[in-house]
Amino acid sequence: MVRLDIITTRGGDTGQTSLGDGSRVAKDALRVEAYGTVDEANAAIGLIRLHVQGEADAMLARIQNDLFDLGADLCVPGVAGDRLRVSDSQALRLEQELAGMNATLAPLRSFVLPAGTAAAAHAHLARTITRRAERLAVALAAAEPVNPAVVRYLNRLSDHLFVFARARNAEAGGDVTWTPGAGR
Repeated sequence: MVRLDIITTRGGDTGQTSLGDGSRVAKDALRVEAYGTVDEANAAIGLIRLHVQGEADAMLARIQNDLFDLGADLCVPGVAGDRLRVSDSQALRLEQELAGMNATLAPLRSFVLPAGTAAAAHAHLARTITRRAERLAVALAAAEPVNPAVVRYLNRLSDHLFVFARARNAEAGGDVTWTPGAGR
């Protein structure tokens, strides 16, 4: 288990940080950007949880734990070893949850605006942050080995958050849709 006794270490004062294997890298390294953006997505999901309860909250709590697993995976270079790694079973669970939520929704007839209920708006924000994390993970994977399950999980999560937002808006009357040219 993790134990943090000291939060201010001063180890990053020179613009470097430690990865999970103990190696030091610049704080703006692609790997750090990737897991930092995963952390940002996790914080945005915490905002969604302020507006839901029951199974929706439990689903988001599982996702937040998954994102800590994913961050732990990304903070250790390589794809093998005895470190915590994200697995495809976690992405599969997201697919199953997504399918369950989507089954109750009307088909889309327009693009959806990132708006609606507080939970839906926060879910759209978390979705866009997750997409950025996915792009960074893809860029990192092009430069060095990354567990492929990381990219799959982030891809499924952004879809999950989109459908989650639609489900929250459905409870409140429906999607907020794009009206082409409405601002002309």
